[in-house]
Amino acid sequence: MTFVPRLVAAITFIALALLSAYVFGAPLAVHAQHHADHVMTVAADLKWSTVPSLPAGAEIAVIEGPLNQAGPITARIKFPANYRLPAHTHPVIEHVTILSGTFHMGAGDKLDTSKTKALTPGGFAIMQPGTRHFAWTAEETEVQIHSVGPWGITYVDPKDDPRNK
Repeated sequence: MTFVPRLVAAITFIALALLSAYVFGAPLAVHAQHHADHVMTVAADLKWSTVPSLPAGAEIAVIEGPLNQAGPITARIKFPANYRLPAHTHPVIEHVTILSGTFHMGAGDKLDTSKTKALTPGGFAIMQPGTRHFAWTAEETEVQIHSVGPWGITYVDPKDDPRNK
């Protein structure tokens, strides 16, 4: 084999090795990094606090976050019985899993209890960014949300925003 074909073969080998490292190595490196930061917890260890952006009575336990920064977020929210969450939107996709109770969710500009779907434990909802939606409870209800932050909430009617009161 002469010099030029050897050079081409060497360059090809290096290029394929780098491409393989990029395609296969990068996701493995990310997985390993997350694996090193493995988090396990039990419900009794969650730290609950009030939620200034939600009407009084709701409590939140942030599991993964912080919610206001870019990156994966996971939180649990407890709602008391007879809770009303007015129509609002989020800047990012929101995945909601019902853990206990019944979470009544609907889409639209105004909370309308007759236009909701009752989601029971194991139920799941996906709200796309900017989707106007609302919820209510008749019993104490706990949900888990997950998304990619930064998470936020904007009420359709600014008068419904507890941060404005």
